Amino acid sequence: MNTKDIANIIYNRILEDKSQLISSFEKSKNEIGFFFVDDLLPEDLALQIYEAFPKKEEMVLKKSMREYKHVAAQMDQYNPLLEKVIYAFQDERIVTLIGEICKIENPEPDENLYAGGISLMAKDNFLNPHLDNSHDKSRDKWRVLNLLYYVTPNWEDSFGGHLEIWPQGLNHDPITIYSRFNRLAIMATHQKSWHSVSPVNHDGERCCVSNYYFSDTPLTTEDQFHVTSFRARPGQKVKDFILQTDSMLRMGIRKVFKKGITENPHVYKKDNHTKEE
Repeated sequence: MNTKDIANIIYNRILEDKSQLISSFEKSKNEIGFFFVDDLLPEDLALQIYEAFPKKEEMVLKKSMREYKHVAAQMDQYNPLLEKVIYAFQDERIVTLIGEICKIENPEPDENLYAGGISLMAKDNFLNPHLDNSHDKSRDKWRVLNLLYYVTPNWEDSFGGHLEIWPQGLNHDPITIYSRFNRLAIMATHQKSWHSVSPVNHDGERCCVSNYYFSDTPLTTEDQFHVTSFRARPGQKVKDFILQTDSMLRMGIRKVFKKGITENPHVYKKDNHTKEE
């Protein structure tokens, strides 16, 4: 299968549920808009995508007080199927269709995979509550949608590693969107889109294909530029103070250096590599 073949399947599956998905997003859009699509791809193809994932030792380890996970964006180093499925989500028809569902005009995919690509979370991995960086790598466009496609078969709800969104803030319980096999989850990203991934408590690996969409305009009138900003989970007061201080310091640096002091390494540096169409 090439990228276009996979995109055809994704487009038709989302189109099939379009009315229901519009309703789901509409009900949640005033807080953190979201929806999910189950059985996105044929099961055998979804299994092939999972089996194509590299070992975690072959990915970039991100381990700190903020997060603990394995990521990759330099897709020409891995099984070509992974690159195909990532860029399938960037097909113009799919981007337009999802924009229609979310009532976002002219969303744009990110060919550079800034903070996108693939991720793997193993036992004890986690992602603390955070706001995604508000912009793309050039700080020209606003990040508006987060697309997460989960491909680990037989991943039970009790295993953890699930997307959590906090529409009422961190003083209230989150909504859990379970990272079930062959599920695509899409959430809006804006000034109040606090989200996290629950700790993995199972001796397995939760694998995910990630994309972001951007726009010339932010989703809300309240949106302002911000770096990726982390908080602790409720009740972790000392950790929360440290993470808030960390975010303020990094934000202060970005006020002086618009694009940061160093280039974010989590991008796809193609070096004349052309993705398959």
